[in-house]
This record gives sequence, structure tokens and C-alpha cells, in this order.
Amino acid sequence: MSEPHAHDHSHEHEQAHSHDHSQEHEHPHGQEHDHPHDHSHPHTHTHDDTVIEGPVAWEGITVPVADGPTPRVAWFHCFSGIAGDMAFGALIDAGADVDELRSMLARLPVSGWSIETETVLRSGIGGTKVHVHTESDPPARSAAVVAAIVAEAELPDRVRRRALATIRALAEAEGRLHRQPPESVHLHEVGALDAIIDVVGTCIALELLGVDEVASSAVADGTGTVRAAHGVLPVPVPAVVSLLAGAPTYGLDIERELTTPTGAALLAANVVEWGGLPAMTIERSGYGAGTADLGDRPNLTRVVIGTRSTAVAAEGQPVMLLEANVDDVTGETLAFAVERLLAAGAHDAWLTPIIMKKGRPACTVSVLVDPADAVAVREVLVRETGTMGVRGRTMERWPQARAFDTVVIDGHEITVKSTAGRVKAEHEDAARAARALGVPLRDIARRAEQAWRDR
Repeated sequence: MSEPHAHDHSHEHEQAHSHDHSQEHEHPHGQEHDHPHDHSHPHTHTHDDTVIEGPVAWEGITVPVADGPTPRVAWFHCFSGIAGDMAFGALIDAGADVDELRSMLARLPVSGWSIETETVLRSGIGGTKVHVHTESDPPARSAAVVAAIVAEAELPDRVRRRALATIRALAEAEGRLHRQPPESVHLHEVGALDAIIDVVGTCIALELLGVDEVASSAVADGTGTVRAAHGVLPVPVPAVVSLLAGAPTYGLDIERELTTPTGAALLAANVVEWGGLPAMTIERSGYGAGTADLGDRPNLTRVVIGTRSTAVAAEGQPVMLLEANVDDVTGETLAFAVERLLAAGAHDAWLTPIIMKKGRPACTVSVLVDPADAVAVREVLVRETGTMGVRGRTMERWPQARAFDTVVIDGHEITVKSTAGRVKAEHEDAARAARALGVPLRDIARRAEQAWRDR
């Protein structure tokens, strides 16, 4: 099969994320593998890797929305981060048929790939590890070319739209970082053949499982640095930070890259609801495995699939309220503790002044958290305040579904959060723009919200 518009490329990839993943979620590029599955399907179409005439394939693409009152939803639980192959593996583990996946992936106008799956254990929990084997020397591809490859394949409408939206999300993030038009950014991460298979395969698996909507928990990432083609990058890497702007995220004290740009792009493009497990009747679940050993933390991404349940929604979403009374901590320490609690994945954290025994002024530190994250957040509460005890109780909450978007006001990007009947500019973004432009904060917020309504 001929690669679309194969040309000789002497330039380096204009992508900040061409490093080896210390988390080892993604597949090592440039290795030759023997595999019994032959995926050679000749195509006569070609794509210029430098210039794409006409509109880019992702233009006008919208993310599919549910049709009906009880859609099937897939909720990704990113307690150890997410990567493209881990999302792919989780959906296969949940029941997506591998033979059907191979058959549909074979429609892509690219050759030199094969996939196999392996059942593995990660900290005692079973999951599926996906191995995508590719040719040793993949060509450089611009975002426009990657989009053209996907658009050329005869894929179901929702698969095509989800995959193109994912490529667009990464291209726009990289374009912002490199100050380039999104279509001309050269993608190493999603431009490499194995990552294309991960992205399109994940979108096919969602379709095979009949998923109407994608939701996600808060997204974990590690710390430290990774080496890239242009030097050393901090974790989370810049592309992941850009892609997850407006999404709930938190850091773990693990010196590895836990969330990769491919995984972040899949979420950024397709998630319609962030937070804890949505109200649903659970039908199936699965775990996608990474390669690295994280010690006592399973290196897995979980997916839970089910039908939204209005009856359960009326009962609320379970959360835990953790609290500690402290009377020997400074205001500066308390403010820092709240910051660290939110970074650890808490839904919310706040301080309440109280009077303790013997008339001593004190504060109650309150934290609202998903039950799955309660242990980790409780450890942060103890560590940062020095409290000798934490109390907790189970509660319910009814969060409004929300979406995040970005608008540009006088050259400054501002994240905008919207729910049914309301839109709100993110304070930090609006404040940053107000300082830079020397105008009132309320004016920036008003203009950002109006710009979102006018789109």
C-alpha cells in the first residue's frame, strides 16, 4: 500500500513531544516486528506531506452528541493517567471485538502495521495491553496529512468525526506552542503510524461498543522531566497542559509521564462531562495497561460503560466530605494546603473559621472528593496540615454537566466554562488578560462570555 503522497522529507518534526515516554504507555517507534497478520492493502491515492489543497479534513467536524434520553456513556477513570494505547486497550478489555477492529483499521490508506493484544496483571488487576507493531522508519507527517489519511478511509461517521476531532485538538495545541498554523504542525505523537492506529482504533472501539457519549474523571499525571528532540521538557509536557486546559487534573508524586498527548487529545476532543462516575446502569468495564511498573499503583486506565439512568441521577453522585480541625497552622500553610488538595484531585476544598476548646481560634479544612480518590486526598490533608485525625462522611451531589472552550480576546486565550443556561470565563485567564491589557477584569470576562455566545 502506498503512503498518501509519499515524499522525501529532510526537515525535522516540528513537535515538542518526540521523546521516549518514561511512562512507556505509547509504543516504541522505529522497531521491526514479526507478526502473523498481514495488513497490506494497496491504495493508489496520495497526499502531499507539505501542502494540502483545499480545506483541512477536520474543518466543520463536530463531536457526536447523544440522540435520546438514555445514551450509552463510556467513562474513563484516569487514576494513573491515560495514553492512546491504554484507552484502546481498556475498550478492547471491555469487549470491543479485535477482529472487527482489525478489519475496520485496514480501511486506512497506510501499510506496515499490525496489532496484537495481551492479557497482563498490573498490581494484581488484570487488563489488556495493546501492541501496535509498525515499520522501522515512519515518514514525517503534518497534521493536515494525518487528517487526510483518516478522512480517506471509509469509516463510520462517528468514528471519522471523533478521530478527526482528536487530531484537530492536538494540532491546535501544538500550533499554539510552536506559533504555527495547526494544519502545518508536524506531529510525531499522532503523526506516527502506531499513534494513528491508537487514535482511530479507540474511536472504532467506541463505535463497536455503541458508545454515544464520552466522560472522564479528573486526569492524573506525574512529575519530573522527559527528554525531547529539542531538549528536556517538564512533566506534564506542554502539549498535555494545553490540551487539558479547563479539565480537572492533578499531580501524583511519581517521576514518570502518566498522561501522554495522544491520551490527552482523545479526552480533550471527545469528553462531554468531567467528574466522577456518571449516573448510569453499568453494563461492562475494562482496563487498559501501560508497560511501566508503578509499584503499588496499578498502571491502568479504566473504562466503565453503561446507560445513563435518570432514576440514579435523581439520587445524586456519591462524594466524600473529609474534614480536619486545626488550631496550630498559619494562614499561609492553610492556603497552600487548599492548593495541594485541589491539585490532588479534590472536587473542592475550603476553610471555615471556628472556635475550639479553651476558646482557641481555629479552622476546619473541608475537602469534597470522589470516593475513589479519598485515600490519596486524605494523605495530602494530613501531610500538609499536620492534623492528627481526619473525619469523613459520604454525601451526594448533583453537578451540572459542563463543557469547556477557548476564545481569544485581544490576543489572549481565555477558557470559558458553560452549563445549561450559563457561561462563565475562567477567572485566572481573564485576570491574566486584564493585567496585560490594563483593562477592568469584568470587561474581559464579559467580552469572553459574549465571544463564546457569538460563535
